[in-house]
Amino acid sequence: MLKKIVAALFTLSSLYHMNGVAKADGLDSLPPDQKALYENIDPAIPLGGTVYKDFVPKRPPPWKIGYASTYAGNTWRANILDEFTNVLLPRYKEAGLVSDLIVTQSDLKDAVQIQQMRQMVDDGVDAIVICCSNITALNKTIEYAHSKGVPVFSVSGYVTSPYAINATENNTDGGYKAAEWLAKEIGEKGNVLMVSGIPGFASSDSFDIGAKNAFDKFPGIKIVGTIAGKWTDQVAQVEVQKFLATNLAEVNGILVQSASENGVVNAVQQSGRDMMPIVLGGEASAACYWRKNPDFISKSFHFWPPRSDARLVWDVMMRTLEGQGPKIQSILRPALPYTIDDVKEVLKEDCDPNSTDWIEPKNNGWWPADVAANYFERPEDPLAWRPKK
Repeated sequence: MLKKIVAALFTLSSLYHMNGVAKADGLDSLPPDQKALYENIDPAIPLGGTVYKDFVPKRPPPWKIGYASTYAGNTWRANILDEFTNVLLPRYKEAGLVSDLIVTQSDLKDAVQIQQMRQMVDDGVDAIVICCSNITALNKTIEYAHSKGVPVFSVSGYVTSPYAINATENNTDGGYKAAEWLAKEIGEKGNVLMVSGIPGFASSDSFDIGAKNAFDKFPGIKIVGTIAGKWTDQVAQVEVQKFLATNLAEVNGILVQSASENGVVNAVQQSGRDMMPIVLGGEASAACYWRKNPDFISKSFHFWPPRSDARLVWDVMMRTLEGQGPKIQSILRPALPYTIDDVKEVLKEDCDPNSTDWIEPKNNGWWPADVAANYFERPEDPLAWRPKK
């Protein structure tokens, strides 16, 4: 009898798969070229399927969106907020898909961000975007939002809650690529200063882990200091000036997390030391120095271009609200190199060394539509989507 039951179950299972009902989930559902982007990652990033594969929003559009940010004091935050409020919101309002965007700032306080998110849920938002948050501190609040039918989307950093979707960068790989390039740029030997973001935040810590893993490959490289630039030019400039003034060791290269590279460039210039290779991450102000000194470095990288990041998480959020069915909990983007020729395309020689703009990947290269389609079960243009009558 037992054999007959097992045989029957086997037959049902075979028919189930033959009919295409069962599909790969999470990372296994992605095509090889996208799956390859997950080979060098923070091991805590969730890579399974999502609870939002068959999500149905609690009401039809237009939807009210919440943006619970942790900080507003750098050029990256200013650019991402501008993209949300002055580009994406008007575009989706005109299409009848979004009614409003509610924005809060928590000044790096988890308890404040938690309270702000709960208030958003209680006030009737339909989705929440969070930025650069602690990977676990918000999990109960994210679960609360899910219980009320409100999905949460994390940009530039990840959270571990199964009730959130991370649309972010592969920061471990970004740090690895940056450090590997810098080591080779200075001849695989010499002293390196690391300028981190905010220690304890996922983006910053993941980037530093990747960077140290790469530096470990080069016995001739020595990390002579690690300081917190807090992703802010003014902070990084002061901290690097202190380091260079109080440490007599030669510094052959500086690895910087944006948005603080312009502060680092300014600090080195004011120190009286010769300029050394510095990793740039997209600030137009620092790129202006490169534009005026084309032999400064051989290339740099888009690690987390703010407007592209904003479009990424907004696109993922809208597709989810529209029922397109995200396949994986964490959607990661790779660091993209750019060169002096790319800088010359967007900056004139008389560029502004104090610009608050950023250089972005060309041709929507961060999240093109053909790539986005691989991450959803039922993909379509989110701006053209309309609810079925």
